[in-house]
Amino acid sequence: DTMRRVVRQSKFRHVFGQAVKNDQCYDDIRVSRVTWDSSFCAVNPRFVAIIVDASGGGAFLVLPLHKTGRIDKSYPTVCGHTGPVLDIDWCPHNDQVIASGSEDCTVMVWQIPENGLTLSLTEPVVVLEGHSKRVGIVAWHPTARNVLLSAGCDNAIIIWNVGTGEALINLDDMHVDMIYNVSWNRNGSLICTASKDKKVRVIDPRKQEIVAEKEKTHEGARPMRAIFLADGNIFTTGFSRMSERQLALWNPKNMEEPIALHEMDTSNGVLLPFYDPDTNIIYLCGKGDSSIRYFEITDESPYVHYLNTFSSKEPQRGMGFMPKRGLDVNKCEIARFFKLHERKCEPIIMTVPRKSDLFQDDLYPDTAGPEAALEAEEWFEGKNADPLLISLKHGYIPGKNRDLKVVKKNILDNKPAANKKSDLINAPKKAADASNPQNEAKLDEILKELKCIKDTISNQDERISKLEQQMAKIGD
Repeated sequence: DTMRRVVRQSKFRHVFGQAVKNDQCYDDIRVSRVTWDSSFCAVNPRFVAIIVDASGGGAFLVLPLHKTGRIDKSYPTVCGHTGPVLDIDWCPHNDQVIASGSEDCTVMVWQIPENGLTLSLTEPVVVLEGHSKRVGIVAWHPTARNVLLSAGCDNAIIIWNVGTGEALINLDDMHVDMIYNVSWNRNGSLICTASKDKKVRVIDPRKQEIVAEKEKTHEGARPMRAIFLADGNIFTTGFSRMSERQLALWNPKNMEEPIALHEMDTSNGVLLPFYDPDTNIIYLCGKGDSSIRYFEITDESPYVHYLNTFSSKEPQRGMGFMPKRGLDVNKCEIARFFKLHERKCEPIIMTVPRKSDLFQDDLYPDTAGPEAALEAEEWFEGKNADPLLISLKHGYIPGKNRDLKVVKKNILDNKPAANKKSDLINAPKKAADASNPQNEAKLDEILKELKCIKDTISNQDERISKLEQQMAKIGD
């Protein structure tokens, strides 16, 4: 008992959460009602993106952060999917690029104009096709440019080079059951997955092998989550056999026993973990809960230290988590959440109370910046690199993002590989037959025609927009 009375020293002991005032919320948004355990919201220093209900397809809103207040019903959306959107993720190396996975079995990558949308966006930069069932998870590589992972209900994980629109790795024989989530480690050399078969697997995607796995990570049948921490350990949330919510910490080098295992409560919402590698704080947001609990992870027992709970009245439908460079360092803000209600999105700000208004360098160690440490090709060839860090001392000033360009390679140039696994998305089997000159000539012809059609369309687009401008002037 005497041990219990000694209060552990931590600068995060008094972290408190506060919802912003009503006029700083995003109101009148029809948040998606799809039954899927993703967070439905993604944020970065420029935009907040929210998956919304859409008739006849899938759509999400992209709002500039400052566009608070009531959002007009006619506000443009990103709406190129033919089925509901299940997951979205902003590219960590370009604040105008976002990926979406959908029930229509495709992944799409979008470029958002610098000041947000003025018209609905229906044309993605690239469509990534390779899954045979709905795609419920998309996750960008943390340090390599244009590398995107997707996981579908076909139990396959595909890693794409978005710059060429190609699938370069297809892990389709590692999971026998639904994949609940996928998490990259800090330098993107490994991924860990939680699956419906109650296993957590650590996978080296480039060697296409399972490095470590744990059966019955949590005994309960409800969905689990597993994420990598900065030190290489794995944090999981799940349910016990008695349906109590649990959290656990694992060392992937020895998955026999957890480093720590805590029972929480008996609610049935899936606990979504959000992790800040700079402060080593994990925030747990239960779907359908009205609270956010947060814990500090340290090297000393009990390793996962409960800090506090932020409670509110309304349950959360989903949650967005701002990257560190989007926070206000002058206000000692260490996290910002974007909580989805049924009809609105409410920012919640987590602050460490400090008297001084100088820059608090212990709260803000250098953090991952927006520059990619590697090119996609380097990563696929086997190179690793940690994130390139930036200082937040003078706040973060977003630079100019370069446009995402996709250079499609001719699928017919690919020599058929002997190795079954590299027969990636079983590229059209007929490709080999196409090498005779007759077919090549036909193909050239078709490609030329396509180019003509595209040129015509873009000319017409220009004409239409000029006419619209003229009409507007006449109207004024």
